[in-house]
Amino acid sequence: MAIIELTCIGILYYLGYSAYCGDHIIITVLCALLCSAFLLSFLRRIWRGRYLNMSMGKIDRLSGEAFEEYLYVQFKRLGYRVRFTEASHDYGADLILKKRGKRIVVQAKRYDRNIGIAAVQEAAASVAYYEADQAMVVTNQYFTKSAWNLARQNDVILWTREDMKRRFRIRGV
Repeated sequence: MAIIELTCIGILYYLGYSAYCGDHIIITVLCALLCSAFLLSFLRRIWRGRYLNMSMGKIDRLSGEAFEEYLYVQFKRLGYRVRFTEASHDYGADLILKKRGKRIVVQAKRYDRNIGIAAVQEAAASVAYYEADQAMVVTNQYFTKSAWNLARQNDVILWTREDMKRRFRIRGV
């Protein structure tokens, strides 16, 4: 895929330069825009690709925002269509997943301690707001007994660090 993208960028650059030399400004601008779009897409994929082979130790050191981006990349790899919610007003969800017509809201919690009921409450509340079918809380730690009980009553999926290791195929400590 990378070779195809780089080839397209090269062709568009050549066409744009040729059009520029021939006084075809509209073609030059279109080629420049397409070239920029391909390049941006290529660089974004490289940037996000760094999350694919992280150890749990590195995941534990991510910021909250970087953890959300990590989950974005991993869920994409699992075949979900993924989008971020607004950072400032996320209404209890950080990501929205779609697969086979099912919509799941995800609350991401990268913490140094176990996760309590507040995260489960936020995720459960976000189902109605985002018109989702189900809620999920994913953490690099574990959940309290109260969180498990509340999740069971509200049909919220909980993923601990062990679930992450297994489903994202994380190796190492």
